[in-house]
Amino acid sequence: MEAGMKLLFSCSGAVQGPLLQLTGCTPLVVYFIPLPRACLMCVQGVRKREMSEEVGASRSPSSAAGGQVPFVHEELCDCDSVPAKCKCPAAPSPPVPDNPQLQSRASLDSIIGEGCRIQVSVILPVHNSECWLDECLKSVVEQDFEGTMELSAFNDASKDNSINIIEKWKLKLEDVGIRVVIGGHDSPQPQGVGFAKNQAVIQSSGTYLCFLDSDDVMMPQRVRLQYEAAIQHSNSIIGCQVRREPLDSTERYTRWINNLTPGQLLTQVFTSHGPTVIMPTWFCSREWFCHVGKFDEGGKGVPEDLLFFYDHIRKGGGVFRVDQCLLQYRYHPQAATHSVLEETIWNHRVRFLEDRALKHWTSFTIWNAGKQGRKLYRSLSPANQKKVAAFCDVDENKIAKGFYTYQESKERRKPQIPIQHFKDATPPFIICVKLDLTGGGFEENLATLDLKEGLDYYHFN
Repeated sequence: MEAGMKLLFSCSGAVQGPLLQLTGCTPLVVYFIPLPRACLMCVQGVRKREMSEEVGASRSPSSAAGGQVPFVHEELCDCDSVPAKCKCPAAPSPPVPDNPQLQSRASLDSIIGEGCRIQVSVILPVHNSECWLDECLKSVVEQDFEGTMELSAFNDASKDNSINIIEKWKLKLEDVGIRVVIGGHDSPQPQGVGFAKNQAVIQSSGTYLCFLDSDDVMMPQRVRLQYEAAIQHSNSIIGCQVRREPLDSTERYTRWINNLTPGQLLTQVFTSHGPTVIMPTWFCSREWFCHVGKFDEGGKGVPEDLLFFYDHIRKGGGVFRVDQCLLQYRYHPQAATHSVLEETIWNHRVRFLEDRALKHWTSFTIWNAGKQGRKLYRSLSPANQKKVAAFCDVDENKIAKGFYTYQESKERRKPQIPIQHFKDATPPFIICVKLDLTGGGFEENLATLDLKEGLDYYHFN
């Protein structure tokens, strides 16, 4: 934790309990965690017994109305542990005999019992989101999921009215049985989306995590349908189809999001579009999240969702999409994604392509002898450049040149790579032609070759 960073935590309260007095902790972080209604009677009964033992103790007006039960915040575990050994904060640690704080927490956990654990935590990072928060939080209230649910919001140094809006909605969320945990800091500068997401996960307690951006809106059935899918696909990131807002923004990208086949969710992971299920639709188990690891906390300019997605794939994770529109996905100039440079994304994509596909091939053809194809060639490692057997294209002028000379090469004899018509080229292919831009012409040419995506070619458009 950076020096001078102030942590702010509050959440809804439903039952009373004595505040744990902690010393020697820097910084001091306390959670006030409300219990589901099913747990209130048992905890209140314990408190009544405590009060009967207090000689001369008087009940304050606040305690008569119901107070809050505090839990001590525990640090996030080593998220590189395998799922079976994951010690994420939702799983209570064994009590330490000489630590009364942990003993108090363990005692309360035993009172609550397994039946009262939160099933789904909605993970909400917030930074200067006052324009959209009301609509976003209203969509959390309107979920038709009948299990236990909580909202875990982390305010990343917002300078607008965001925190007050969250506090306003806390009571409405509590009224429908949704726990609320609010964390944050008021440092001069935000720590970034990756940091805020990680903190929201740390302070949450759900068995499953439902990620939500503060400028988006969930359909009422989102949590229910993705929860059902996640139970069936325990090592997968679960996504969904989306409706773009405004409707006419990023039309080609939106078609790609919504129309990928189940197979293409894994084969089209190298494209410039990024993750094949977009981050604001992600839903996964806490256990799997811990296995993959936390989001990169490099801050502005870091594609934390792409990097997490790549790590997820590397560790054998699956990708599943609920084929219903469950999210209104907002497009606006202030979105964090606009802070990531295209060149940064490109470099990560190339390294991932080399690691996941090219290392298995002894040679391949780059489909596109133009700007994008030549850029890919120049971006490859020297070992993978030597695997490029040819470029292929449909442009007769490019084909007539016969070859591409790599002038930037440090070799004395500059490499010359043949340029062929696509019908004469030899697979496998790395395709650097953008989809859905040629009126179907490129797609028709590709179909004539009767190739299998993921075996004979990958898209890198």
